[in-house]
Amino acid sequence: MTTKQVPVESTAEAYIELLAARGVDYFFGNGGTDFGPIVDAYAKRLEQELPVPKPVTVPHEITAMAMAAGYAMVKRKPQVVMVHTIPGTANATGGLINARSNNVPMLFSAGRTPLTETGLKGSRNGGIHWAQESRDQGSMVREWVKWDYELRDGVDLEGVVDRALAITESEPQGPVYLSLPREVLAKEIESFSYSDRPRMQPNHAMATPESIKEVAQLLAKAKNPIAVTSAIGRDPEAVPLLVKLAETLNMPVYAGGTYMNFPVTHPLHQGGMAGPALSEADVVLVFEQDVPWMPSSGAGPNENATVVGVGVDPLFTNFPLRSFPVHINLTGISRYTIDALLNALSAETLDQAAIAARGEKAAANHDKVRAAAKERALKGKDERPLNKAWVSYCFEQVRDENMTFISELGLDYSQMEFTQPNQYYGVSTAGVLGWGVGAALGAKLAMPDRTVIASVGDGSYMFGVPEAGHWVSRKMNLPVLYVVWNNSRWNAVASATRSVYPDGWQERTSHKPFSDLSPALDFEMLCQAGGGYGERVEDPAEVPAAIERALHAVRVEKRQALLNIVGA
Repeated sequence: MTTKQVPVESTAEAYIELLAARGVDYFFGNGGTDFGPIVDAYAKRLEQELPVPKPVTVPHEITAMAMAAGYAMVKRKPQVVMVHTIPGTANATGGLINARSNNVPMLFSAGRTPLTETGLKGSRNGGIHWAQESRDQGSMVREWVKWDYELRDGVDLEGVVDRALAITESEPQGPVYLSLPREVLAKEIESFSYSDRPRMQPNHAMATPESIKEVAQLLAKAKNPIAVTSAIGRDPEAVPLLVKLAETLNMPVYAGGTYMNFPVTHPLHQGGMAGPALSEADVVLVFEQDVPWMPSSGAGPNENATVVGVGVDPLFTNFPLRSFPVHINLTGISRYTIDALLNALSAETLDQAAIAARGEKAAANHDKVRAAAKERALKGKDERPLNKAWVSYCFEQVRDENMTFISELGLDYSQMEFTQPNQYYGVSTAGVLGWGVGAALGAKLAMPDRTVIASVGDGSYMFGVPEAGHWVSRKMNLPVLYVVWNNSRWNAVASATRSVYPDGWQERTSHKPFSDLSPALDFEMLCQAGGGYGERVEDPAEVPAAIERALHAVRVEKRQALLNIVGA
């Protein structure tokens, strides 16, 4: 370990130097009056070609948070977002909740109203500097971050940044929050010394050998083991190991959710939710799934089944209420846990006849599930408004291995045949709308050679501040294909009301308060305003050709595109 000393002019410049040294690629910024020291330091370092995380100007905090999350989701390394004091923090909080729900590492930072009224470089010099001060700025987001702190002096900079990065990357991963007073950033210094090696590293828990052996013995004796998962694909290296474990036991896997968790074409893939299969299972492996079944629907394991929680936090300790059983807890990074289970199973005697019978049954059900999905799509091929299954099926027909889908509502996952983790990413289970537009841009930034397709509902699209997204796409040359499912309503609001009042006034009348989004905007024109290709699609027969035109714009013309899908 060696100490590096570099000339700098301010704490802000030292901060940028340190972030670059620690491997941060991008600094997503939505600026304000607190940004002066950061702006000036960046201007100097860009002029002198000194190391920096690349600055990305984003015209809205929602888009900035989603871009950082989308990039980290793909690269699996934290990026920096900085917003303007209290207003910026407030605007960004929805994205912060999504990042926490999706276990996305992120150094979320905000300026702070100057601490002093006069006397220091950076002291208050604007009327807003009094009204914007908070007694405890971190309290705004404390419930949604793993750690928060306010930098009080540049002398602590290295320790604070290293601690922030180590905590955000420690499992279960999640965002951290750092507030930065303007005087602290503006403090003039001549040099900055820091270690070439971070002071702290992320920590990782691991299941005990005893618990691994116990579960291996259970699986060896099980008659009907099943696995359910919604987020094991967050770690791409865990997916092939889950496949190997499933194949070793011919164990049915129910995989949906926020990532590509198990190859859809594999004969052991049984669809999304386990449903009735839960009642027949004697061992249920729950891999990184916050809601493994829906209690209100009556689904769930039988009382004699053993539920094994596998993941970085099988108890989901950040949830105030979660009563799903976890009889055996295998805490740790899933790929290591599965590898240990496979090694332990090799020492057990397996009933090969029972395993073969399970495989035949699972393969038959897999074929049935896939056939039903295709039948549902073809049944809707002539429908107006457009049928989601049919449109999704059309995308599957042209999909190649170089496509990545970012889905915030709309896409019918059952029509897709994803086989690799980088082919699909879904919205946070927290469901704070506005994620898809920016997340697609962040994913494209992380995977510039892949074709990125963002699937969003019309309400989600508007929540995502599309003008900001289309501007960033144009500014940074990030051609994304946006598919807006335009049904002129917030279906989540209408369906949630229907679930409580199936025969209520909403269903018996024409009144749809708080869910009616008619008349719809001409969303394609927003993309055109950003220099992109836009098309309204209403004819089901025209869907394949419209998709081809949009893909041509993105892949050949290298500009963004939007399909306004007028659907049910």
